[in-house]
Amino acid sequence: MSELLGVAVLGAGHMGADHIRRLDRVVSGARVVAVADPDPERARRAVAGIDGVAVRAEVRDALAAPGVEAVLIASPGPAHEEALLAAFERGLPVLCEKPMVPDPAGALRVVEAEARLGRRLAQIGFMRRYDAEYRQLKSLLDEGGLGRPLMLHCVHRNVSSPPGFTSAMLIDSSVSHEIDAARWLLGQELTAVTVLRPRPSAGAPEGLLDPQFVLFETDGGALVDVEVFVNCGFGYQVRCEAVCETGSARIGEEQAVRVTARAADRRAVPQDYLVRFADAYDREVQAWVDATRRGRVTGPSAWDGYAASVVAGAGVRALETGGRVAVDLPRRPALYG
Repeated sequence: MSELLGVAVLGAGHMGADHIRRLDRVVSGARVVAVADPDPERARRAVAGIDGVAVRAEVRDALAAPGVEAVLIASPGPAHEEALLAAFERGLPVLCEKPMVPDPAGALRVVEAEARLGRRLAQIGFMRRYDAEYRQLKSLLDEGGLGRPLMLHCVHRNVSSPPGFTSAMLIDSSVSHEIDAARWLLGQELTAVTVLRPRPSAGAPEGLLDPQFVLFETDGGALVDVEVFVNCGFGYQVRCEAVCETGSARIGEEQAVRVTARAADRRAVPQDYLVRFADAYDREVQAWVDATRRGRVTGPSAWDGYAASVVAGAGVRALETGGRVAVDLPRRPALYG
């Protein structure tokens, strides 16, 4: 491996461009050597000022570029399966943004392909595991001082949804973060899901069922509820409260400077997930680079990505049917034990 890990970034949109900036200016031990995007001009803008980057329109061409030793996938979810399998064919370690693969069948194909290799190559980008507040909450729950967790109350709000965002994507794209966070925080699997649909907000695009109230059951007897509202109009908010037998703990209340002036007390609300979770993304990518340079793979696994897809798939069925849907998660392969 070279002195600086050579990374190919797949996708140069909002997320991909931010990761290119991060690898170039924030993270140590890595450099961007290739970028793939269907819009080469967008890719060239994302790498402006970075020398020696190969810009390609096709994923496989970017992976074959000189100096590529690892892959960061930041393309839209439906493109992830092809990119992951192509990286596996070349034996390249991968950091893949969530959702790993939106549909459970495709996610299972990724897990099976990695299992056939007999070693982990993929880390999935559930960056909340790297957020300081989430890590503090995880430590509190693991220490057991608050007693057994009974409920998690979660809030996930966005200013607005992008074009083409569907009612199902509220669950398999947005709530996928809460799915992984709940599994990780509680150390429990989600076993059933119910989705309730209030009257859509006037700010939601025509036909979009927004907001939604999602209720998960776990194999440890806890309940997890998520209010997901992707057209709230005022900011990006993520909150989580763990209610336990002898106390509770809440995160996500204060992420901005509070200003008191002119007979008012106010604070800014982040407008974007890249602002709210900037530090978490930095720590996530740095941890991935450090582990990759040591020949290791850490962090959320392809199995975690698959589990999130299975639970989200059950959630989409619950949204469509209006009923409670059980989660059918098969036995975990030994590779991920």
